[in-house]
Amino acid sequence: MISSSISGQKKDSLNLKNGIDKPSLLPTHHFGIFSARINQNFKIKPPKNAALNFSYASGNTFHPFVEMYIPKDKTTRQLMSGQVWFNRHFWKDQQTTPAEYENIIIDAVFKEFRIDFNTKIAKNHELGITFRSYLVTKGKYPFSFFSSDESIEWFHSNIAGGEDPFGRRYYGLNQVNISYQDRNGRKLELTDGQFLLAGIEFNYFYYPDFKALKSKKIQLNFGSHLGVNTSKHNPSIDLGLSSNIIKKWSLKNTNEIRTAFGASVLRKNAIKFKKSVILGNNNFLGSLEAMFEFTKYTKKGNYNSIAVNYNYQTRFNKKQEYSFVQFVGKWQEINAGWQNGFQQLYFQQSAWTWVYTYGRENFKLSLYLKEDLAVNNAPDVQTGISLKIPIFKN
Repeated sequence: MISSSISGQKKDSLNLKNGIDKPSLLPTHHFGIFSARINQNFKIKPPKNAALNFSYASGNTFHPFVEMYIPKDKTTRQLMSGQVWFNRHFWKDQQTTPAEYENIIIDAVFKEFRIDFNTKIAKNHELGITFRSYLVTKGKYPFSFFSSDESIEWFHSNIAGGEDPFGRRYYGLNQVNISYQDRNGRKLELTDGQFLLAGIEFNYFYYPDFKALKSKKIQLNFGSHLGVNTSKHNPSIDLGLSSNIIKKWSLKNTNEIRTAFGASVLRKNAIKFKKSVILGNNNFLGSLEAMFEFTKYTKKGNYNSIAVNYNYQTRFNKKQEYSFVQFVGKWQEINAGWQNGFQQLYFQQSAWTWVYTYGRENFKLSLYLKEDLAVNNAPDVQTGISLKIPIFKN
């Protein structure tokens, strides 16, 4: 009797659990939201039933106002490349030191609303369609409990970071101030309550059936990605490729451990519909992602899982340029990070995410908390919730 019950539970779990439960964990980065980017796929096979996934995320991003000068003269670039960034003071005026110019200030809580549709189109083939949109907000309570300015600055003041370490209080809490001018003089400005229909994505996945790997509970998938960016700030098409590997370990009492690793590359603006704002001068965005998940099944055959995810993305701006640019900002008024609005575009982006999922036959609910431990504010803190429901059998 007991053996039959355990056997039945294992059989049900195979249908209930398809690899690692992973909602979209993409950060609400103020440049990234205007491009498709790639959400790594840690499933091991196409979905048995076509499904809809509804996701909501809230991320707080703050960068004080800063200006940047990029010298045009090669001699000036060489001189500046020998200086630490905060000792570079080459710019006087455009006649004596001609330079390209940019400025930026980012202060808002971005809300992401995402709908994913995934369906099996052949034995080992899957099609996914995603609609993504964003809302620009001040991030007040109670709708941004963890990602609000008050919560973040309470943490800084009482636990770690010190009093107003990056200037949020100096500029005022619960503000929306988003303005960016690129080196061509084109501007991006967003206001409180502005809603962005950011784009539509088409994702194709292939799950090869390698018996030698499958016997070791290792499976792969490969993806190709096409993103149509529909906002007026970046009307374009992005193209990308991804690959993922997932490993499973079976424990006692039908519990399971899974690990996964994925890599992808995205060609931003492979096709442009018009001249748009330069949202980083790197044409390619590469990303790496690793995830660890523990799953415990209930007596009723449902399950609870907890997971940790690490995400890494290459820089938005070209690395070589960072060696000679000059930043100008309110370094005396702000304790630290006054230069981050531009400096962080030259650094890799990374974040850790903790995910909890409850799953049963008819739906899966995921909650997550993303934290930028590298302090690149992309965003600082992000929370999300995701609900997945089947809609019809393939």
